[in-house]
Amino acid sequence: QVQLVESGGGLVQTGGSLRLSCAASGNIAGIAAMGWYRQIPGQEREMVASLRTAGVDINYADSVKGRFIISRDKAMKTVYLQMNSLKPEDTAVYYCNVKIRRYGIHDYWGQGTQVTVSS
Repeated sequence: QVQLVESGGGLVQTGGSLRLSCAASGNIAGIAAMGWYRQIPGQEREMVASLRTAGVDINYADSVKGRFIISRDKAMKTVYLQMNSLKPEDTAVYYCNVKIRRYGIHDYWGQGTQVTVSS
C-alpha cells in the first residue's frame, strides 16, 4: 500500500503564497515521478507540476510557470509545491501524485487539499 498525505492548503488573498507538502509512505520503492495536479469542479484534473526522480526533468503547466516551484527531499519521500503570486484562477483542489514503476507504471493519489485564492 502507498499512502500520500497532503498538507498546506488554505485561503489566501490574490498575490499571496502557499506551500503544499505531500509525504509518501508505505510500499514506495520504485518511485519514478512525483507531481501535483489540480481540479476545479466540473472540469478535468490537470497537471500543475511534475518531476522525475531520476535526472532533472521538471515540467510545469503554462499557467503556473514562473510562479510555482516543485521540489522534493533527498529521500524522495516528500514533494513540495511552492505557490507564489497566486491568482483567483488558481483556486482548486490540489492533488499529490506519485508514479511507481513496478511491472508497469502505477498512479497513486493524495486525498486532495483545497486552495482558495480570494480576489
